[in-house]
Amino acid sequence: MSDWLVPYLVFNGNCEEAVNFYQGVLGGESQILHFSDAPPNPAFPVPEEIKNFVLHAELRKDGHVIRFSDTFPNTPSNAGNNISFSLEFDTKEETKAMFEALSVGGNVEMDLNETFFSPLYGKFTDKFGIRWQVSCKPR
Repeated sequence: MSDWLVPYLVFNGNCEEAVNFYQGVLGGESQILHFSDAPPNPAFPVPEEIKNFVLHAELRKDGHVIRFSDTFPNTPSNAGNNISFSLEFDTKEETKAMFEALSVGGNVEMDLNETFFSPLYGKFTDKFGIRWQVSCKPR
């Protein structure tokens, strides 16, 4: 399973440019999803100024993957917090167990919740300062 542990790079509004640059240099296939592509959610409205920002993107080549996104306003990424590791599991049980185990002593940024792209998704910084995103594969 080559995409078990995936680097996740975060940008301040120039993610699409970065994805296109890396694809041009590295080759492979990319997919880009913008904030405007997400279904509307009154609990989390998307500000007009970021609708064209990247919500999620992937670059895949030869069984390898790098994931990308732009950051949300008021949460700028800086060198050191602009990369996280993304773990993806087959079941909700595995996802929940890994989230709970890795986040002990850390800082949960987003509790595990169902999203439009995953049955369970959450993110946190562990007690060592490493940023993680944990999700369950869609079925």
